[in-house]
Amino acid sequence: MTPDDSPGGQRPRRATMADAAVVARMLYDFNTEFSTPTPGVRELQARLKLLLAGDDVVVLLIGEPASGVAVLSFRPNVWYPGPVAILDELYVRPELRGHRLGSALLNAALDLVRDRGGSLIEINVDGEDTDARRFYEAHGFSNTEPNQRDPMLYYYREL
Repeated sequence: MTPDDSPGGQRPRRATMADAAVVARMLYDFNTEFSTPTPGVRELQARLKLLLAGDDVVVLLIGEPASGVAVLSFRPNVWYPGPVAILDELYVRPELRGHRLGSALLNAALDLVRDRGGSLIEINVDGEDTDARRFYEAHGFSNTEPNQRDPMLYYYREL
């Protein structure tokens, strides 16, 4: 896939330790937008520097300057031969939503999971967040409790 034929015309890239401040700011903005507690940019940046140095957490960025972020955590699982991934965060700056950047990030995340031999990706979605639920369902994710609006719903997609 070339940058021109990816959703939004941009190709996500893997964040490095040098991107820790940018990722921290975006995650802070995400939590602030939805009135979710956050430890603050400095603490997030310190944690990200440690996490980005390893291979269990992968952060994808899209845009220059970065306008969207996806955070994936990988772990072994007894039920699958390869790692299982959880999409911890997926965020696109509000003014850039509707340009398929989230789809580009999600597709890149799915490709990364497959490339690592994974066959399952999981997401926890706020039950009241109908836009996020619609987005993930449109991308082939299933909800274990489709008619519920509990505080947090488990979505998954086998690859």
